[in-house]
Amino acid sequence: MAGDGKKLQPIIVKRIKKGRHEPHGGAWKIAYADFVTAMMAFFLLMWLLGSTAKGELQGIASYFQSPVKVSLMGGPGTGNSSSILPGGGRDLSKAFGQMDSGDSERAAKLIGAQMARADQARKDAQRMDALERKISHVIERNPKLSEYGSQIQLEKTPDGLHIQIVDQQNRPMFDTGSALVKPYMRDILREIGAALGDVENRIGLAGHTDATPYGSGERGYSNWELSADRANASRRELVAGGLPDDKLRRVEGLASSRLLRPELPTDPINRRISIVVMTQEAEERMLPQVAPAPVVAPVPPALQISGEVTKSPSQRGG
Repeated sequence: MAGDGKKLQPIIVKRIKKGRHEPHGGAWKIAYADFVTAMMAFFLLMWLLGSTAKGELQGIASYFQSPVKVSLMGGPGTGNSSSILPGGGRDLSKAFGQMDSGDSERAAKLIGAQMARADQARKDAQRMDALERKISHVIERNPKLSEYGSQIQLEKTPDGLHIQIVDQQNRPMFDTGSALVKPYMRDILREIGAALGDVENRIGLAGHTDATPYGSGERGYSNWELSADRANASRRELVAGGLPDDKLRRVEGLASSRLLRPELPTDPINRRISIVVMTQEAEERMLPQVAPAPVVAPVPPALQISGEVTKSPSQRGG
């Protein structure tokens, strides 16, 4: 049989046995989580920058430029504000001390000025202490001055060092009712002028009288004129002793307006010459306050009317 001549071919089924994969680690999950976290942080950063005012951004920039200055004086970027979202209502950042860049600059200038004044006050106090010791030493070592040491009073006040040369009943500084300086008073003033020759501070000089009315002399001449003349005579002796004339800020006569002993208005101690070595602050208070120049509004230009408009119809051409 034909069918018998052909042998049936066996059907071969190949079965591929798959091997098991090696288990993967979880490192990719950590990397993916870090990537998602970074993207979220970047999104939040962009959202915060977009919702922050320009002044706050400048404050953040200034903090990173000079963090010590911002942290000491406050301002944007120091974390004082309780909210980062702008909106209606009152400015919460202002209530907590936030300032724009202009306020920060003004605060820095104010603090700088206060520190400069404090440093100047400290230097003035040191000068006054040294000057007081110097004048006391001059009085002690000079036999002429030590004899009249009870009439020279030194006192430190907020305005500076006060050097007062007072009168006594048996030792007047000037002739009665006159501005003529006594010889011993001349020695005192010239020694004090020499001691003040190298001082950096400005000096004020004032003459005082007691409350006894000026009863003689030219009509109209009173204790005001007498105290002013005595102050000016003392100025000349101080300058002769070595005090530069440009160190004097003022020379004035106060008559009996500032008695040393108000309860005894006619006491000789009220007649005195007062020398004040002024501090920088006291000197600045004496300077006249310059008023700001008034702002003049610009005058609008006058209305220009053409000559053709003012002509009558008969005068106009064409």
